[in-house]
Amino acid sequence: MIDLYENALLKALPEETQNSLFPQLKLVKLPLGKVIYEAGQNLENVYFPIDSIVSLLNVLEDGSSAEISVVGNEGLVGIAVFMGGESAPNRAIVQSAGGAYKLSASVLLNEFNDNQSLRVLLLRYTQALMAQMAQTAICNRHHSIDQQLCRWLLLSLDRLASNNLTMTQELIANMLGVRREGVTEAAGKLQSLGVISYKRGHITVTNRQKLESLCCECYAVVKAETDRLETY
Repeated sequence: MIDLYENALLKALPEETQNSLFPQLKLVKLPLGKVIYEAGQNLENVYFPIDSIVSLLNVLEDGSSAEISVVGNEGLVGIAVFMGGESAPNRAIVQSAGGAYKLSASVLLNEFNDNQSLRVLLLRYTQALMAQMAQTAICNRHHSIDQQLCRWLLLSLDRLASNNLTMTQELIANMLGVRREGVTEAAGKLQSLGVISYKRGHITVTNRQKLESLCCECYAVVKAETDRLETY
């Protein structure tokens, strides 16, 4: 049974569109670290996360990478399907394990072309995602690793039902495009301040208010734009 409240985009669809699309959705599990697609790969499906988080990363020829945005239960993975491209411009990897609803790319594209309500909804979401990408680029260039980690943690928390994340420091470093030692030092500072508790790949945020006070303005900018555009 599809729960409309598990994904904001699915919930916001008009009833007629829901009746058309929901029978074609398939509930799937997304394990931590799973690569949903690589840059340049043709997209056969899109994903509407429920309690999972997917990171979109740009990858260089030498294998180094940096996260450009995260997608959780507020959106979908695979906007290239309806933005005029047949292939993905980046890598999509599961940052936090959980479930998602999978839908055929061709089904979504046909509905996008024929359904104005769906088209407006998806374009508004895309604008919010682009705002996050732009702010992430600025943050990665001008702010400290400490601030980047705070932003990353807050964006992740907004897309989870709890304050617990399962994530290794090595994976966080890959997301932020920095050295693991830098993440270890930044996480150590947050732990010493009583903001997080970290043990064997499990991060628990114990003081969100303090975490927000330590973050740069980038998180607030992204959240404000996302909230504005998601008033469906």
